[in-house]
Amino acid sequence: MSTQDRRDRGQALVEFSLAIPIFLLMLVAVFDLGKGIYMYNGVAEAARELSRTTSLNLGSPVGTSAATTDAIATARSITPDLGTPTFTCSDLYGISAGCTSGNWVGVTVTASYRPLSFLGMLAPVTLSSTSSAQIP
Repeated sequence: MSTQDRRDRGQALVEFSLAIPIFLLMLVAVFDLGKGIYMYNGVAEAARELSRTTSLNLGSPVGTSAATTDAIATARSITPDLGTPTFTCSDLYGISAGCTSGNWVGVTVTASYRPLSFLGMLAPVTLSSTSSAQIP
């Protein structure tokens, strides 16, 4: 093997060792982004499902019916770190009102997400979604 061949192989090894960490960081970042989008979708879906379920089964106080607590348990099994949802009742214009027929029930759901791609150097991100449904 000639000296030039060994130099070329050594150069390729050095270039590879410089490029692979950047490539792996980008690969992990893409997976992290996908996980974040999945979690946000889960939070948004939880808010929609909880507002729909709560509008049909109000409970006293609002959000404590068996159907709503079952929906919360299902949402928590799908989306980890799901916070406690908040329930509000308002009229058509968003002014706080009683939970009566024709008014709207609003649900806000949050979850905490911590990206892994930068080895935990980033602070957790709070994902939040709000949805409302009319009370029949």
